[in-house]
Amino acid sequence: MKIALAQLNYHIGNFESNTAKIIDHIKKARTNGADLVVFSELCVCGYPSRDFLEFDEFIDLCEASAQKIAAECHGIACIIGLPTPNHRAEGKDLNNSAYFIENGKVKAIANKALLPNYDIFDEYRYFEPSTEFSCIEFKGKRIALTICEDLWNTIENPLYITRPMDILIEQKPDVMINIAASPFAYNHDVERIDILSDNAKRYNLPLLYVNHVGAQTELIFDGGSLVFDNTGKLIDEMPYFEESLAYYDLDEKSAVTFEHPSTLRVEKQSDIEQIHKAIILGIKDYFHKSGFKQAILGLSGGIDSAVVCALAAEALGAANVMAVLLPSRFSSDHSIKDAEDLVKNLGCMSETIAISNITEAFESTLSPQFKNLPFNIAEENIQSRSRAVLLMAMCNKFGYILLNTSNKSEAAVGYGTLYGDMCGGISVIGDVYKTQVFDLARHINRDKEIIPVNSIVKPPSAELRPNQKDTDSLPEYDILDKIIAEYVENRCSSAEIIKMGYDESTVRRVLRLVNLAEHKRYQTPPILRVSPKAFGMGRRMPIVGKYLS
Repeated sequence: MKIALAQLNYHIGNFESNTAKIIDHIKKARTNGADLVVFSELCVCGYPSRDFLEFDEFIDLCEASAQKIAAECHGIACIIGLPTPNHRAEGKDLNNSAYFIENGKVKAIANKALLPNYDIFDEYRYFEPSTEFSCIEFKGKRIALTICEDLWNTIENPLYITRPMDILIEQKPDVMINIAASPFAYNHDVERIDILSDNAKRYNLPLLYVNHVGAQTELIFDGGSLVFDNTGKLIDEMPYFEESLAYYDLDEKSAVTFEHPSTLRVEKQSDIEQIHKAIILGIKDYFHKSGFKQAILGLSGGIDSAVVCALAAEALGAANVMAVLLPSRFSSDHSIKDAEDLVKNLGCMSETIAISNITEAFESTLSPQFKNLPFNIAEENIQSRSRAVLLMAMCNKFGYILLNTSNKSEAAVGYGTLYGDMCGGISVIGDVYKTQVFDLARHINRDKEIIPVNSIVKPPSAELRPNQKDTDSLPEYDILDKIIAEYVENRCSSAEIIKMGYDESTVRRVLRLVNLAEHKRYQTPPILRVSPKAFGMGRRMPIVGKYLS
């Protein structure tokens, strides 16, 4: 039996596009002699569809698309993922399903049993977990078909009380197929391989796994579909961050072979290499799927905006990026030059709009209310908000999308201005710590200087007051980032972090800042997720909670 794995980029709710793409790959697979072509979890509607799933019409469109796909399945079978109605009165109204289609008809349905309800996942909000499992007979083979999380209960601390494969294995299957929508995080590929390998070894069966690729707002799917033999050995790994169609032969003894050159990686890519590719894909898909082509950002000459500008130029093309220099009376000459040098290196569009007159007008207008009080954060934030007004005006006039340039370290401790530098349509590096931003800049410069070296080596500064440095307000970033990571990603308490050797007053101050900044993060744009725990949909904290750990 020849099996094709179709690793594709879908668009949530775009049934016409998704259906056409699936049918096109059915035809390609049939032309290349495949008996079965496998698509990923919820491929018909895209993942995650969230509350679109609460609309009956949305579910009807899924079924209508499935029937169009079924009509093309002659001379080849396929597996597709879609939401289907739960016809039992009890439980949730939907199932997360996989259709096995042959000869123009749905011959079998597998429903997902283990519904993740943690971090970014919220599947139990919509779906009823399955309790019945049956193998699928096809071409003299028995297929144990599961959906994503159904194979993830072999971990040390199981989240569920059942394993679907424990039931399916009793039916003596010949092969496991798992269709998935597994989002990217820079440490997730190794974890994914280990868990799937453990399943193949545990059940002594070959395993074919197909994943989504592409970005859906803040979530990025990296592809990397996998094939294991019955010993748990990884024998092939499809490309990361790109669409792919690959073919595998399952012989009479259920051994898996293939004829194409293996794309199995010799070694894991570094975190920064993965983050770079993920963000490029995230930017591309955010713009393409939103129907926009051009981006705008404020370019300060600092490392954050420089990195975002370089990433945007790579993702969208330099001609589609507008970098606006917005110097104030506190902007240094070298910052302006660094920004101008970056524009030259990239070849992107640029404008320079001085904001001194604007901020002076605000300050003059407010002088009766400010009553000669000393210059402080109020005047600093007027500068940031003046820049945001100008950038958003250009968005409205020319149809740009504003890129937010805040990093994860700043977002964590609230080192940013609401309705100022925290504005934007998408946060490009909001899940990248400041120390990682430096690494990302060096990676972008790996072949030639794109980001001016001075932007990388100079002390970071918001330049909202004379001689300002980030370290005037914050600990050194190499310390700050480690404390934030322990708290946000590893969920360690202040006491646990202090025991690791960090200064007690610094730890308590940082954690307090993180919690106090929650109201700001509720009002920021969606953040491209590249870490195991990003701010946004996967981290739900009360705004007015008192717990400071």
